[in-house]
Amino acid sequence: MARETAEVPHVAAPLCAGSGDVARVAGELARRDFPLVVVCGRGSSGHAGVFLRYLIETRLGLPVSASAPSVVTGYARPPRVAGALFVVVSQSGRSPDLVAATEAARDGGALTLALVNDAASPAACASDLVLPIGAGPERAVAATKTVVNSLVASAALAAAWSGDRALAEGLAALPDRLERALGLDWSAWTADLAAAPAAFVTGRGHGLGTVREIALKLAETLRLPALGYSAAELRHGPRASVSAATPVLALRQADPVAEGIDRLAQDLRQDGVRVHACGGPAGTLPWLGDGHPACDPIAMLVPAYRAIEREARRRGLDPDAPAGLTKVTETL
Repeated sequence: MARETAEVPHVAAPLCAGSGDVARVAGELARRDFPLVVVCGRGSSGHAGVFLRYLIETRLGLPVSASAPSVVTGYARPPRVAGALFVVVSQSGRSPDLVAATEAARDGGALTLALVNDAASPAACASDLVLPIGAGPERAVAATKTVVNSLVASAALAAAWSGDRALAEGLAALPDRLERALGLDWSAWTADLAAAPAAFVTGRGHGLGTVREIALKLAETLRLPALGYSAAELRHGPRASVSAATPVLALRQADPVAEGIDRLAQDLRQDGVRVHACGGPAGTLPWLGDGHPACDPIAMLVPAYRAIEREARRRGLDPDAPAGLTKVTETL
């Protein structure tokens, strides 16, 4: 996990520069009209799908729905997706339920696109279009560089498809920011989790996929129950479970939802909750300063991954092979 996190800047660079595969897929999408987009993925790939949803809805104005593969594999009810774009996001491309959902979408008349690390995988073979994320072999069970590259590929595709030059420029600057992010020390946050019965991660908008991904890494690597919530959601029902015993990590990118995250961090601190914040005036964790608001949530994964991996080893846990887990966990 440590080695693969360290590889992130290098493996992300080609996608950040705008690969030929990105241009090819974006060109094909730009020639078509879609009534909606359906995104399919589980676990870390599902979190990348949340990020892609925000990119598509904010840049292209298309509604995006999350697919439930069990509707196909468990209930045998293929959805009506004729004319839609169906995007499957998968690190391995071998999860049976994701492959089945992709095949059903293609049979139902959707244009299918696979964002995968293995361009020869079953999910890729079931798709009309393939965008390889090019992260290289990943051996640790806790995915790191494949997650980052799934987000980078999503951003690169959205930039090329929508013609968003500012996002393309943000991506061009991202490899250097990822390299610098490797040197950020977020151990103050993970050390604060030592006696915690649970942990919370919060953010909004483009950062929501990252929020959920970090919560997953806490659960699978530190064996700590962790929940990732939108800052808007955390103010409601989940707020009842947040206390001084449950530290909160707040991630904030500089965009229109930033003010709400700042206010939440302030309110939680006033109530005695320990908040570790990245970005903005309430920031307590080392950060690079504001970059492009759709790219910063990608860079924030790097110091979080490093801190979690080091904390796991400090506790005598193996972050590369957590007990009871294997690399491909998605099943029918």
